[in-house]
Amino acid sequence: MALQFLATLTFNNVYQALRGLNNTVLSDRHVQKTDLQGKWVIISGSNNGVGLEAAKSFAEWGANLILACREPPEGLGELHPTAAVKECKRLAEAQGHTSIIQWWKIDMADIESVEAFCERWLKSDRTLDILCNNAGSPSTSNTRMTKDGFQLVHQVNFLSHVLLTLRLLPSLGRSADPRIVCTTSCVHHFGVFDLDHFNGGQEMRGNDYHNNKLYFQMWLAELQFRCLKHPEYSHIRINGVHPGSVASGIWHNDLKNNDISTRALALFLRYVAINPQQGSLAITNAATSPMCGRTTSGGKYLNRIWEAPSHPYCQDSDARCKLWIKLDQVLHLREKGLLEVLAL
Repeated sequence: MALQFLATLTFNNVYQALRGLNNTVLSDRHVQKTDLQGKWVIISGSNNGVGLEAAKSFAEWGANLILACREPPEGLGELHPTAAVKECKRLAEAQGHTSIIQWWKIDMADIESVEAFCERWLKSDRTLDILCNNAGSPSTSNTRMTKDGFQLVHQVNFLSHVLLTLRLLPSLGRSADPRIVCTTSCVHHFGVFDLDHFNGGQEMRGNDYHNNKLYFQMWLAELQFRCLKHPEYSHIRINGVHPGSVASGIWHNDLKNNDISTRALALFLRYVAINPQQGSLAITNAATSPMCGRTTSGGKYLNRIWEAPSHPYCQDSDARCKLWIKLDQVLHLREKGLLEVLAL
């Protein structure tokens, strides 16, 4: 497996991935506060790490906020979503806002849960202004499968967000300046495009986390391309962001072992990585900056707040189309009526 991974590396993708180590300290000068009063924001994975910090900023800026989170398992050290809601409400009220801030349950490892969340939102008949596809799980050393038959990391990080986004697209289309922000990663440059082993497994080339981050960045570029072809969605802007190398709770399980790699990770997180608040600025910037709005092209990869080259596959229209077809096959998107409005 290690030899297969090394065989995929080139100077360019190593260089582009290493750019993700940029730990420049950002401030209000880089990411300015934005008035979000009256706007609706959904952010997945918002009870922990960069998602929680982004939610806190949105709350301070006056947004109506839906924290899309699972019921966290015991032992992971995650803040319970009810506590996250309480903290966001406190911050909103301190700024004089009377925003609606709620926790809606969603389990990204369960397609039925994602569908139920979307149905609940669409029944509310609200206009969605900002969708942040942020929930994620780190790479696994073994192949863990969900009840839907997908590799866990692949479904949580990528597949469920595809379904969530396509379901909510009509609600986004009603907004004047709709944004979709996808938390990808600089390691998408290490990903392997291998649709024959799309769902992981022992024959998979590369790393499950790297691969699904590559697929995510490719997919959002294709979605942006298709949205621009349809008047009802042409004003939607979707971008992928690398929040930085962040010392957050996502590494909790990886730090349990006492081996050399674990000690190296602990040192990296302590002395090199940025904190979740700094990482969250990648999300809030893409969600609010005019540089990521409807006057721009979208479909970009942002290394924190700076536009950077994505993997060449993200510009490969043939590869993106093959991925689009593969997603239709595994998620039955056409049968669910989710692709007709995006046909070319």
